[in-house]
Amino acid sequence: MTIIRRLNCFDAPKLKKMIAYLGSDEKFSRAILTEAFYSIHAVLPLKYKFLPESYILLENKEILGLITVVPTSGNPYKINITRLVFKQNLYDIGKQLVEFVIARYGAKGAVSFRVLVDQSHDEMLDLFSNGCGFRHCSYENLWKLDNFTPETNKKAPFRYCQNSDAKQIAKLYNAELKNLYKPSLERIKTEYLEPTLAGFTNFYKNRYVLEADNQKIIAYVSITTSDNFNFIVDMSLNDAYKIPYDEILNFAISQIKTRKSKYCVFLRHRQYTNYADDMETYLHKRKLNCIQTQCVLIKDFYKQIKQPEQALQLFQFGEVSS
Repeated sequence: MTIIRRLNCFDAPKLKKMIAYLGSDEKFSRAILTEAFYSIHAVLPLKYKFLPESYILLENKEILGLITVVPTSGNPYKINITRLVFKQNLYDIGKQLVEFVIARYGAKGAVSFRVLVDQSHDEMLDLFSNGCGFRHCSYENLWKLDNFTPETNKKAPFRYCQNSDAKQIAKLYNAELKNLYKPSLERIKTEYLEPTLAGFTNFYKNRYVLEADNQKIIAYVSITTSDNFNFIVDMSLNDAYKIPYDEILNFAISQIKTRKSKYCVFLRHRQYTNYADDMETYLHKRKLNCIQTQCVLIKDFYKQIKQPEQALQLFQFGEVSS
């Protein structure tokens, strides 16, 4: 008999066997086994969820697959699929797990689901696109700032981000999106608030903003790490101000240097922004290497609005009817 259920602490022995079979690293193993003990979090309503949740598919008590979802910080109705594991070539297992979390969280009020898939994984892209109805929005790239030395010593005068900046940052981010992607990728201000229980997340993030003379925020930079060695720099910019990338990266790297003597820095390049082509030209000019390209796949949850019999069927896009 095949069942899908929430991962729990009693699955630890079977998980260790599956992880050993996959040959996964220690960080991956520790993360999954830790999630098995989040039993209290499982009973929370969706609006209060903030931790990863994992589900397993079992057949005759053997774990054949696992999926992990994480609510977006500040907007738990946007669900991120961060992990999908199944035994070799059992793609139907993966499809069942994806459809399960869509149905489960959609029923709880989720409005969209997002996953990043490496562009080289053709089978996985096919599973999400053709098998589960996700649509391909755009790409996100990681560029390694290896032996990177800014061409200027000047650093943009960023300051620490505050919760009162959230509305302006959300507006800045949404304004930089290409119109084609705005319906699927726009953010709300609560997504930029400092998480109340930030200590429970599996990453650490520092956030900074740059203001114009009129105190309008014209740039936002975040520096994220999950292992205190690899740091990812992400930015949102007001393209009209033409802030030099070297000054921004000089500032970001200097902030990392104050905390670590050994580190590795990456820049996230989002191809769905208005300045994406300009940034790519800059990165090539600096002879930096793109080490990863991921496809951004989105699925919006549709819920039928109740109508009298024989009436036309209407569907509400991106939100759940009351």
